[in-house]
Amino acid sequence: MPKFNMNPLKNPMPSQEPDVRNHNFKEVTLGYTAEMAIDEAKRCLNCKNKPCVAGCPVNIAIPEFIAKVAEGDFEGAYQVIALSSSLPAVCGRVCPQETQCEGKCTRGIKAGCEAVGIGRLERFVADYHNEHATVQATPVPSNGHKVAVIGSGPSGLTCAGDLAKLGYQVTVFEALHLAGGVLVYGIPEFRLPKAIVQKEVDNLKAMGVEVLTDMVIGRVITIQELMDEHGFEAVFIGSGAGLPKFMNIPGENLKTVFSANEFLTRSNLMKAYKEDSTTPIYKGKVVAVVGGGNVAMDAARTAKRLGAEVHIVYRRGEEELPARKEEIEHAKEEGIIFDLLTNPVEILPTPVTDPRDPAYGFVAGMKCIRMQLGEPDAKGRRRPVEIEGSEFEMPVDAVIMSLGTSPNPLLKTTTPNLDTQPHGEITTDPATGKTSIPGVYCGGDAATGAATVIKAMGAGKIAAKSIDEYIQSK
Repeated sequence: MPKFNMNPLKNPMPSQEPDVRNHNFKEVTLGYTAEMAIDEAKRCLNCKNKPCVAGCPVNIAIPEFIAKVAEGDFEGAYQVIALSSSLPAVCGRVCPQETQCEGKCTRGIKAGCEAVGIGRLERFVADYHNEHATVQATPVPSNGHKVAVIGSGPSGLTCAGDLAKLGYQVTVFEALHLAGGVLVYGIPEFRLPKAIVQKEVDNLKAMGVEVLTDMVIGRVITIQELMDEHGFEAVFIGSGAGLPKFMNIPGENLKTVFSANEFLTRSNLMKAYKEDSTTPIYKGKVVAVVGGGNVAMDAARTAKRLGAEVHIVYRRGEEELPARKEEIEHAKEEGIIFDLLTNPVEILPTPVTDPRDPAYGFVAGMKCIRMQLGEPDAKGRRRPVEIEGSEFEMPVDAVIMSLGTSPNPLLKTTTPNLDTQPHGEITTDPATGKTSIPGVYCGGDAATGAATVIKAMGAGKIAAKSIDEYIQSK
């Protein structure tokens, strides 16, 4: 077989057909076969300067793991990835590789060529390991030091795993019922199966990490109490950014207006996604999702699977959509309608005035205005400008607001001397994860606002290293 595969295009990713998958919550993409993975790995040129590694927030040795795949040594490839990443099966599915590692790939520079499918290969390798591995993780002998981790999302899990490998007694405190944070509650099953996240959590537990759920830090116990009364020498805050933003337009308080956070959390909690009376979610007939990011695509595609006609309403054009190209394409294939250069100005209620009527307080439509793109802003994005007299009404019975999130203020209000930014992000030294309180570190969305899984993981790794240095220097 030839050493290199010079095909300019990636091996296509097998997927469910659009008109099949938009009626179920099974994973959309099916993954490479071993033969496809080896063939794709041979597209890697093994560049001397390794630009793909520079594009990875956790600096995975990408050419090295891909070389193992090309040789058919899939377990060896996993072990290379595992040196840098705690969640390869997750990252291979949800990371924006096209703007990170693959965005730097030499194969993708030439016109008409595509980058090596690094994310697809990472997913294949992780799935192979999860299916075939026989050796279970075991605890490292304790070094006698205790660390608390607040939040079990990607930054918290990464920080906990790295510290456990160094012998720390780590306890993860999760506010909700299941560990995994945004990986469980925020990302739909059809993009990231929950069983994959559970395997990662189980692996941490096998390493000796204790995971406590239903623990709202700041209510059940404070950060100061963790350190003063329970013997934790350091605390890592990885509580994410779960406070949704709204437009503050008339009608946002109607019953069938949801934040994307609430809608996705409810849909992710549905038992087997069955159509039964216990499903804790409103299934609209015509749903508008306001926003254009990955979360908006997730909410729209979820609403579609629940039986609705779904519209993405976004005030800019298609080129300005911030969601991943793959997610936009999948949404279009599944029948999501894109109403671009459109902005809501009011959400309209049903005409019912009797509070006893079941239809009272529900959404009946959304008043919108057409937009056009004007001069570029400071970031180079053209500003959307209203077109005077272009208002129109869109008949919908539910609206999902997907406008971004900020950190919950609970920790700030219950932790004296914890400095925060104007929008609620915890003030942190990005090089170390240090906060304004000695021994307290932070990373991920709680420090930066909503970002990517892999960037949160990178922050968790940085904080784990800093916590180890802090405790060992005492």
